Parts: sequence; C-alpha cells; structure tokens
Amino acid sequence: MIALSFLEHGRGLPLPKRQSEDAAGYDLAAALSEDTVLVLPPGGYDMVPCGFAIALPSGFEAQVRPRSGLAARHGVTVLNAPGTIDADYRGEVKVVLINHGREPFEIRRGDRIAQMVIAAVPDTQFVEVETLEETERGSGGFGSTGTGG
Repeated sequence: MIALSFLEHGRGLPLPKRQSEDAAGYDLAAALSEDTVLVLPPGGYDMVPCGFAIALPSGFEAQVRPRSGLAARHGVTVLNAPGTIDADYRGEVKVVLINHGREPFEIRRGDRIAQMVIAAVPDTQFVEVETLEETERGSGGFGSTGTGG
C-alpha cells in the first residue's frame, strides 16, 4: 500500500485508479477548481495539479506518463515524460502537459490527464572500467538497428 494524502483542492476527487485489472498505470485527475477551465493552446504547456501528495516506500518511484488517448486524439502529452516522483518527495503531484495538437485543449476538474506507474528502483553501483565487453550492436545508436515499419 502507498500512503496518499489529499490536499484541500483535491478533496472529492477519486483516488488514482487503474481502469482494468492488468493496467500498469493509475489514472491521475486534474485538481482544478469547479469553475476553472485550463486551456492549452496549440504549442502551449502548463503544470496541472493533481491535488494529492504520496509517500512512496524507499526503493520505489512513480513515473508520470501520458495517456495514449489524449495523445492520439488531441496531441496532448506529458512534456517531461516520464516525469519521476522520488520516494523522498512529499509535495503535490503535478503533471506538465503540452498541446502538440492543432486545436486548443480544455482541461476541467476531474479530467483524467495522465497515468502514474509505480516501479522498483534497483540500488545500483557504478564501477569504472577501462573497456566494456563487446556486443553485436556495438556503439550504433539513434536508428542504427533499422527504421522499423
């Protein structure tokens, strides 16, 4: 279980929720006031409050990711995707949304704006070496494995 505390402007919104049993992401809702409509013009971005803070256990993070439907239908996505919420952060969860679409995009209280995926973070130690072991790919990057299609 993960402890969650609603802030005053988030009270009454649903807890982050998965839309199916096997979904990885928990939907995040906009915690705007009832009479506020946040409009993202084409090319515009803004930080949208979610109205709660969480206490992740040590060794975990929460990744804030886009909702595929918003991206596919409206061109709206998370600007810093995935955004990371660290285990020691106790401030409000917020989402930076950007509108890559052609039309203004309106956000209202309770709109599902992003999804949050909880992930384990391994305790990794880096060790400096003189050379790395070879692989078939080698140093090829940025399209070196093919264009797909």
